[in-house]
Amino acid sequence: MDFSFLKRNKNSNASDSRPKKKIVTITKNVVDGIISYSKMHHPYEGILILEGERRKTEIHINNLVIPPFSVHGPFYSGFPINELPFDLKYIGTAHSHPSGSSQPSLEDLNHFYGLISIIISHPYEERDLRAFDSQGREVPLVKTE
Repeated sequence: MDFSFLKRNKNSNASDSRPKKKIVTITKNVVDGIISYSKMHHPYEGILILEGERRKTEIHINNLVIPPFSVHGPFYSGFPINELPFDLKYIGTAHSHPSGSSQPSLEDLNHFYGLISIIISHPYEERDLRAFDSQGREVPLVKTE
């Protein structure tokens, strides 16, 4: 058997072998929607589904969906995944943290859905938005028009 594909190409640089950094772009309408939805559900958590597409290392978010049969509480929010229609445009979730912390909880990481999770913390302003991958690492978030 030929296992040469496992060997590093001698002509490639070490910097080429590192994974590229992810970046999340989000439209102004989506940012405004997350802020409004979070303020509307305060003091409970709110949860939304993110629609968009993935292009190599960029995740572009361009729409929001209110999940069917979602539940909201002071320390939790969720929805039954099996009730979602099949749609490849669903790329993650956005939810609020009324407590003021923008860090994902262990519960958030254990129930991660999709490629990206956006968390907005109280007082629900644009500066309070953060994006995270499934490992809980923050990903740069860039607003587009």
